[in-house]
Amino acid sequence: MAGRGLLETGKLYIHAVRRAGRDGLSMRLRLFGMLLLFLNAILMGFLLILFLTGTFHSGMQATRELLENELSYRAQNVYRSFGDISVQGVTLAGELSQSLERHLAEVAPQAKCHKADTVYFGGGTPSYLGAERLRSILRAVMKGCPVTRDAEITLEANPDSACDIKALRTLRRAGFNRLSLGVQSADDGLLRAIGRIHTFAQVQQSVTAARKAGFRNISMDLIYGLPGQTMQQWEDTLSAVIALAPEHISCYGLKLEPGTPLYERRLEETFPDDDAQADMYLYAVTALEQNGYGQYEISNFAKPGYESRHNLKYWRMQEYAGFGPGAHSDFGGVRYAYVRDLDGYIGGRLILSESESDATLTRDYEYVMLSLRTAEGIDRRYFETTYRQRFQPMEELFLQYERAGLACRTENGWRLTPRGFLVSNSIIVALEDALAQQKLRREQAVASGNYRVI
Repeated sequence: MAGRGLLETGKLYIHAVRRAGRDGLSMRLRLFGMLLLFLNAILMGFLLILFLTGTFHSGMQATRELLENELSYRAQNVYRSFGDISVQGVTLAGELSQSLERHLAEVAPQAKCHKADTVYFGGGTPSYLGAERLRSILRAVMKGCPVTRDAEITLEANPDSACDIKALRTLRRAGFNRLSLGVQSADDGLLRAIGRIHTFAQVQQSVTAARKAGFRNISMDLIYGLPGQTMQQWEDTLSAVIALAPEHISCYGLKLEPGTPLYERRLEETFPDDDAQADMYLYAVTALEQNGYGQYEISNFAKPGYESRHNLKYWRMQEYAGFGPGAHSDFGGVRYAYVRDLDGYIGGRLILSESESDATLTRDYEYVMLSLRTAEGIDRRYFETTYRQRFQPMEELFLQYERAGLACRTENGWRLTPRGFLVSNSIIVALEDALAQQKLRREQAVASGNYRVI
């Protein structure tokens, strides 16, 4: 299922996707896995601050460990996997903030010709850095790169760290205009079971405080498939969250990560099976749409006009650049990442751990995967003109999926239905395999002296 399985790992991955044209389903499976892991890394592996400008996307990232541990002895989430960097609380938080600001200042000359329209602080709990540090970092962003007046500026936060109206007002005045809360569940028992330290009462308090502080765009993350979770508990969570009237809601399926306490006791817990999780997902799609939240991506729902502009940058394959230890970027035809070395980053050592150019990236496969995550779906003409390939091999498969109720036609191509989203991994692998076979036939024809378009 599409869900937190993709997004919840705390590990960092970036994989070079090998050149197009290799044949075989196993290659497609490996490629698809690489793309999923890469997308996972840029979304959830670390503190992420991103800002995008027309053709330039820039941002900042830091390790999740700092964010989760600045306040000493906070409980780690038992369903997430954390790295092995030891963090020394407030002092180190300050050093990291200064390093991020220094890094932004260094690239400022190259960023002056761009205007940013989204800024994102997330991937962990950046709110633990404190309002003053966050304000200072955002000021450095705005100083280093012009930010549009209507830019979407998001801060991810745990509810327990977002109840202080004074701090929230400081952030709002600094320029933050979107707050994303990691709610997960409205059931305190389930929250305790997965190691969350907040309660749903704190969620309610944080929403009240945020509204009073001037936030008019609030998003909430929910997880289904939690240990012992029943359909009724999931329905109650959705009802309780809808009653708080956030502008945006994300619903993710739980994925157990090796190395986490919950994974270690997985045999002792009872989890909803695949059918139960599918029912939870489909119920969420229906309930949210009935309450004015349109589904615009596999796991994301929003009131009209409140779709996450930042996340849409990923699905639409627009460029971005990252700053911080473990930061990932995709800019200027190059995908690259900094090493995940917090001490080194604070010490001013900017070392790339990965770098891959367009010459070896299979953007066509990425487009298929990412576009089919969205309600917009895949654009037939765009695919053919951009990647110089025939759409026909995929068209034949889409006709089969349409008959099965897994896909439907759009004005420009195809999109998956909610039931299709449930099996999107298999669908995308099949589509990419069809493309790979077409490429192989073309290469074989050229090798034999046949240069007709196949």
